[in-house]
Amino acid sequence: MATTAPSDVRPEPPGPTADSSLVEFGYRQELHRSLGRYASFAAGFSFISVLTTVFQFFAFGYAFGGPAFFWAWPVVLVGQLLVAACFAELAARYPISGAVYQWSSRLSTPAFGWFAGWIMVIGQIVVVAAAALALQVVMPAIWSGFQLIGGDPAPTSASGAANAALLGVVLLALTTFVNMIDNRVMSLVNRIGVTAEIIGAVLIAVLLFTHSERSPGITFHTGTAAQSGLVGALLVGSFTAAYVMIGFDSAGEMSEETHRPRRTAPRTILTALGAAGLLGGLIVLGGLLAAPSLTDGRLGSEGLSYVLTSSLGDGVGRALLVDVVIAIAVATLAIQTSACRMLFSMARDGQLPFARRLAAVDRRTGMPGAPALVVGVLAAALLLLNFASPEAFLAIGTTCIVMLYLAYAMVTGPLLWQRLRGGFTVEGADETGRPLFSLGRWGVPVNALALLYGLFMTVNLAWPRAEVYDPAGGHWYFQWFTVLFLLATVGLGALWRATRTQRGRPAPREAAAAEPVREPTR
Repeated sequence: MATTAPSDVRPEPPGPTADSSLVEFGYRQELHRSLGRYASFAAGFSFISVLTTVFQFFAFGYAFGGPAFFWAWPVVLVGQLLVAACFAELAARYPISGAVYQWSSRLSTPAFGWFAGWIMVIGQIVVVAAAALALQVVMPAIWSGFQLIGGDPAPTSASGAANAALLGVVLLALTTFVNMIDNRVMSLVNRIGVTAEIIGAVLIAVLLFTHSERSPGITFHTGTAAQSGLVGALLVGSFTAAYVMIGFDSAGEMSEETHRPRRTAPRTILTALGAAGLLGGLIVLGGLLAAPSLTDGRLGSEGLSYVLTSSLGDGVGRALLVDVVIAIAVATLAIQTSACRMLFSMARDGQLPFARRLAAVDRRTGMPGAPALVVGVLAAALLLLNFASPEAFLAIGTTCIVMLYLAYAMVTGPLLWQRLRGGFTVEGADETGRPLFSLGRWGVPVNALALLYGLFMTVNLAWPRAEVYDPAGGHWYFQWFTVLFLLATVGLGALWRATRTQRGRPAPREAAAAEPVREPTR
């Protein structure tokens, strides 16, 4: 098993059994353990949601990078696989809800781990809002009647942005309801949706390649879209891939609800990311090859919806777009679920306002209902920014990516430090008696590359490029939105912790250690 320093880290479980491990961590099994291997895979894959994110950000990547933006895809995939490999090790050793918060806390200090969890959960709430906005990219293309506000469906137009917010609020109401019913219902919806998404993604990729208009060599050209050369095109074009390939840690978030999590979660983290990366890359390449035109401006504004309906015909194209709508709905549900588990985990340690209510689990449903309501309401509130200005669409989407990348680095950084000082060793077995997942001698180089990649991408994504965040000009706060939002998040967290310390309340791990194991609430 893994051993870490400092000395106040919670004790490791001595045995491989899933249920007893929670007791050894100081928790009682309250969430219903009902998820199998495919459900665990679906949790990670549906958060990534290839169809949701590729359709949402393809136009952006092409508009700024031209065809060459495709090459950012394999670079980001390799970088994220490095991070996922580190997370797979941690998921085997710490099979607890609130993955990033729990991992960072045990590898560093209680305060550092708390901020990692705080940044992550705020980022997840923003991701929920951004995912719900993706409906606007697809639904008006299926039927013009879905454009309820104004006549311009483009997400960057005033009417398109307002309509996106309206559709998003409706979707959030539905996902919040499902997240409060029962974890078996939630898992069933998730599995059905992921199955439909995988089938649809494969079908879309095949059809796009069979309707190719040009050769793959086109991806070596930046086109007229890229104004800053190949490097600039790839840096901005990487936003698309970076937005798609996040959330693979959701399989770890659901560990307390998964059978044999020490064996299942590490593998589903890697397979979910690998499958999503492969399918997404094929769809991006297929879209570039099958687009009727690369120069008429529609690919940079309408994206893949334009390619499907133009190249495959309205009937087939719209039928496939219906599958994309299903993927968006399931992705929003999965992301909200992941955020709920993070809130639950932090509240269970008494580390959030209204912690007792947020940590309450209904014994019948096995679901923490209050976090679902909080995430739904806050995500819906963020959507109101879309009514203020169309630029909020991009600001929200990019902000959530930066938040998650930073939170990931707050895990890989302490993990590397522990490896270098000999505080992270691998021993023990999973629930089947087999050795725990381990990177072995590759641990240090993989971890170091994962950290460097994560920090680089965080800076790249947060860099206040005026042409990206404020193309119309005159809105400096949109250009600096990501940086300001991150500073506000950290500042608010620091203020709450300072206020709490003045009241004499204990630090995160001290609170958990002093609190007796609770019976599930009815």
